[in-house]
Amino acid sequence: MRSGLAAGAVVLAVVLAGCSPAGTPQATPTSSSAGQSAAVSDVVDGLDVPWGLAFLPDGDAVVTLRDDPALVLVGPDGSTSDVTGPGADDLLDVVVPGGEGGLLGVAVLGAEGSTVDLALYATAADDNRVLRGTLDGSVLGELRPVLTGIEKAGNHNGGRLAVGPDGYLYVATGDAGDPSSAQDPDGLNGKILRITAEGDPAPGNPDEGSPVWSLGHRNVQGLGWAPDGRMFASEFGQSTWDELNVIEPGGNYGWPEVEGMGDGFVEPVAVWATTDASPSGLAVTDDAVYLAGLRGERLWRVPLTEDGVGTPEALLDGEHGRLRAVEPAPDGSLWVVTGNTDGRGAVRPGDDRILRLVVD
Repeated sequence: MRSGLAAGAVVLAVVLAGCSPAGTPQATPTSSSAGQSAAVSDVVDGLDVPWGLAFLPDGDAVVTLRDDPALVLVGPDGSTSDVTGPGADDLLDVVVPGGEGGLLGVAVLGAEGSTVDLALYATAADDNRVLRGTLDGSVLGELRPVLTGIEKAGNHNGGRLAVGPDGYLYVATGDAGDPSSAQDPDGLNGKILRITAEGDPAPGNPDEGSPVWSLGHRNVQGLGWAPDGRMFASEFGQSTWDELNVIEPGGNYGWPEVEGMGDGFVEPVAVWATTDASPSGLAVTDDAVYLAGLRGERLWRVPLTEDGVGTPEALLDGEHGRLRAVEPAPDGSLWVVTGNTDGRGAVRPGDDRILRLVVD
């Protein structure tokens, strides 16, 4: 990692571009002025293929580096420190980066005193798996697998982890290049899984004894909850429609039978042409859902309404390249992780970076 501090950088004015469906529910949003503004500044730069981000109780963020594979702590002031210890050594031994695989998602399972219990999503030699370890300061203890056997591939590994309001761990998996796996109720791929911190199926899952919370997904990489309890997920489409879904327990979201809207399956609440989004990370605030777009190179803001969602609006349109992740920060801002060093982006000076975004 190349360390770099850019706190206090010149704040750039950004205009949100609104969009509205044209004609049919599947129509891609088109841009128009929304009249809202935001401010963006650098928190840190010089990160090598950052992927996941989670905030710790002390306000620092732990960031995963997909290809190294390693963890980095980033302070609100942009200071950085490498995570060391037995767990850091385990990552080097266990994780086998390749294609879209590597060290991916991270979530905070709990904290006690100075120690924080972490969950990590990692691509190993034979599978994707969820690992658990304890972080004390910048030292990570030995890691142990709590969920294994998620099929791996060069593409569609999923990888996002999030702890829900119910305290259970949600795991987003991809179809690993086998679309039919998404409809297999006994498989782990193409699913959102709900498990305990020990890796067992969580109580209250649709099928007792199964970790599957929802199925029929192509490649989910964003998870979050609205204040009213609605669970949102972002999903990569194949060639036509990217999706924002509200996740229902036991819901079937249609892949590979349908992409976008389709009879007989739970339909998305918003869709985009794949050139406009390719959404990875997702964040939910009190008033909106934010989706980080890779191919689309923009951050989509989808307002929350009492009965659904409003018209999506484009933010940071093309200004920072590919966007990999977005998370609400403790100070009320959003931290946005760029994704230009992953082999598919145009690398800019200082890439990759974490941006601090404040929406008016």
